[in-house]
Amino acid sequence: MRCVIAGGGPAGAVLALLLARAGVEVTLLEKHADFLRDFRGDTIHPSTLQVLDELGLAEAFHRIPHRKAYGIDLVTDTGRTRISSLRDLPGPYNYIAFVPQWDFLTLITAEAATYPNFRMLMNAEAVGLIREGGAVRGLRYRDAEGEHELRAEVTIAADGRGSTLRAAAGLVPKELGAPMDVVWFRMPREDGDPGETFLRVSAGHMMVAINRETYWQLGYVIPKGGADRLRADGVGELRRQVGRLLPFLGDRTEAIAGFEDVSVLTVALNRLERWYRPGFLCIGDAAHAMSPVFGVGINLAVQDAVATANILLSEGPSALPKVQRRRMFPTKATQLAQQVAQRRLIQPALSGSARPTGLPDLAALPVVGRLVGRLLARFVGHGVRPEHVSAK
Repeated sequence: MRCVIAGGGPAGAVLALLLARAGVEVTLLEKHADFLRDFRGDTIHPSTLQVLDELGLAEAFHRIPHRKAYGIDLVTDTGRTRISSLRDLPGPYNYIAFVPQWDFLTLITAEAATYPNFRMLMNAEAVGLIREGGAVRGLRYRDAEGEHELRAEVTIAADGRGSTLRAAAGLVPKELGAPMDVVWFRMPREDGDPGETFLRVSAGHMMVAINRETYWQLGYVIPKGGADRLRADGVGELRRQVGRLLPFLGDRTEAIAGFEDVSVLTVALNRLERWYRPGFLCIGDAAHAMSPVFGVGINLAVQDAVATANILLSEGPSALPKVQRRRMFPTKATQLAQQVAQRRLIQPALSGSARPTGLPDLAALPVVGRLVGRLLARFVGHGVRPEHVSAK
């Protein structure tokens, strides 16, 4: 079997490794020259750590500089609350590892490169599909030398939420809606700053603060389409909000020199109703764009890759529809949870509600709070229907 995969993100890279180690001839295309895209998702959850363990890569992964988070914290105007602890999760991995996505992808593709049947093409952008006899038989891609063809029995679109190959296959995602976008930027970190990553919520405002050891990666949540208004208000207003929401950073806000220092993520939440055509399959963001809520995007993509490899290797290319049947329920369940969080937490907070969330009160209840915390930890840590690597 020959397989070509468009997109060197988590879904494409992990699938390429799984197929290569099983002896499949696989080519992975990445349209950029490297993996250094800032502010990509980089929360590696226990489900993905378990997959790395099953691949024999856990030790190598943990040698990469990273930070472990053992819980989910919410900070409101009245104080800090631990909503859920991961420490009681079953198995060896009871934490979320924060690691730059480019380091994760380098680890995966370097391992794949140890197999002679793996090939990776950088600066190679998929631009179309090859069709023969009613089935997809490969793709066309463009690099510095022009346009080329790659023929394969299986073509995988892992080229993100703006997937070119998905569009070429005539597959259109169903939009579920998201009330927010996210403005990402960095701030210096100093001794004495809080140690844990947390979510800061105040009436009318919300910010994610991720501890990167030497700096803070901050995600300021704004109403959908609000980037133009933010720019119109000026960088001074952004600095003021940072200082108000995170007073310990108040004397460092000048580090945001201008809007050239920020990156706006346009949040999308959608999914395909059909992921495949004969010889063709969408996985990861190409099949289902996830909201940043719960930080599960990478992990859903990796689970898609594992399921795809397991099914392809055991049943062959004709079984591609089974991938959707296996992964659709986890996708729908996760997106439903994200929609609930958007309605119950994010929309009220951004609208200026005096009480943006009921979570702190819930967590304070002795029995119900513990139960909800454990369920949330299980959902965030392992997801719905976690996948496991089949034997090579």
